[in-house]
Amino acid sequence: MADSLSAGAQLAQRSREPHAIERVPTAVAAFVGRTLKGPVNQALAVHSFNEFQQHFGGLWQPSTLAYAVEHFFENGGREARVVRVANGARPPTLTLRAGRGALRLIALNPGSREYLRASVDYDGLTPGEPERFNLVVQRVRTAGSELVQDQEIYRRLSVLPGSGRCVSDVLLESRLVRVLEPLPAERPERSASGPGGVAVGYTLSNPDGDDGAPLTDYDIIGAAASGTGLFALGGAAGFNLLCIPPLARDRDVGLSTLLVAARVCREHHALLVVDPPAAWTSARAALEGLRTWPFRSDSAVMYFPRVQAFDRLRGRIETFASCGAAAGMIARSDETWPVWAAAESEEAILRPGLRPAVAVSEADRARLAHAGVNTLLAVRAAPRSGVSPRSLAAGGSGASDWKYLSARRLALFIAASIEQGTRWVLLENNGPSTWKRAEAQVESFLDELAAQGAFAGAAAADSHFAIADERVNRPQTLAEGKFNLLFGFATSKPGEFDTWLVTHRAGASRVRPVSVNRSATSKQRVEWEIETSILRG
Repeated sequence: MADSLSAGAQLAQRSREPHAIERVPTAVAAFVGRTLKGPVNQALAVHSFNEFQQHFGGLWQPSTLAYAVEHFFENGGREARVVRVANGARPPTLTLRAGRGALRLIALNPGSREYLRASVDYDGLTPGEPERFNLVVQRVRTAGSELVQDQEIYRRLSVLPGSGRCVSDVLLESRLVRVLEPLPAERPERSASGPGGVAVGYTLSNPDGDDGAPLTDYDIIGAAASGTGLFALGGAAGFNLLCIPPLARDRDVGLSTLLVAARVCREHHALLVVDPPAAWTSARAALEGLRTWPFRSDSAVMYFPRVQAFDRLRGRIETFASCGAAAGMIARSDETWPVWAAAESEEAILRPGLRPAVAVSEADRARLAHAGVNTLLAVRAAPRSGVSPRSLAAGGSGASDWKYLSARRLALFIAASIEQGTRWVLLENNGPSTWKRAEAQVESFLDELAAQGAFAGAAAADSHFAIADERVNRPQTLAEGKFNLLFGFATSKPGEFDTWLVTHRAGASRVRPVSVNRSATSKQRVEWEIETSILRG
């Protein structure tokens, strides 16, 4: 027994040793909007459009999100997180007769396409259990279909509140239904035989589900306290690109949504992929519109123009928002090029089946890039055109460190990887030994990226650094239960570092950009300026 405990302790200790920092994914896209069916305000991972169809119902004319997801996968995307948002949608109910009363169930998911059915039996119950019953609840693909998509079986339920298996309590664990009070005085009746001699028949859900009204910006934004709308992404696994398709085919997303979405992206080290307004029907219109465009952010990127594709529901070519296609293009590029080069790779073009809605000349392409907007291409541009993809920080008032998309994505990738890869320090003593190991771990990670050409500067001292000693871990830091690690890297010029501070504390980890005096041109100078630039800032 002692040997077993010793082996377990050694295994636990080894699991706490710092390993090489793993590189986080860079091409997971999140989509927030209206769908035909599916769970509401839950971020669900899908890996193909077929999987999206199974969970959310596929293409639906009022759902601009469904088309964006289709374009994402058609253009090379591999993994998405989908959040369904609804405006006043109502779930269907299901009525099971119970003597003079009824056991009424209500679906968890709203909408007119949530097809449920249920059956009741008394199999395996004794005559001494007159209040008990068994319940089967199924979701089927369409009304009257025998294709079961989900099923739940509950045995020995009761309608008595103090029974220990009260149906109201047990169904709180269901993914399909809840009980509508009040409970009947008697258990529900056994289901009659099905058609054609089938042993068990089913009661179908009532046709009272409703799809709700078109979305508003308030629906998309949601609420942080309840985890709805954009805030449903708070508990999701990591994502790198956020797409919010238009509220309707004729209604763009509002400024308020863009502002909140950019904040959500900053918190998740992601980029918001913004659709160009529908009114920008030419390069000239876009350039005119950009003069008064109110939204600028280094956490956002835009690709112009919108795209044309075949609408399988309408049977003709239609114009769609570009965010899904652009996110798919970025994801596809990341498969063959490192994140700091993928934005300018040869793969950064639309696949056949999608094409730009309007033509853009090379001169207008350069003007749009200067204003912070990238151009979607159906064919490869002329070599060395000199137009590098930009974030929406470009073109705004004042200079920005993150106007180039490749540099911004590299920074987000590094920050997320280091924040996640150093969480092991929370299991260790917050002292010099742990600091030294964490610093060496981050240095090794940055050394590897430098060797692959991610940074400016040939010498390590001019391309990156990591610091995790008493200069960033002062007595007050330790008293607050925090561990700090400062790191930086040069993306444009040797010795000019983009600097970040990762902070770990029990129950929370955070990484954020911090300012170091811009006159700092070497690793040594950055080190002695830490106190005035950060700790006293």
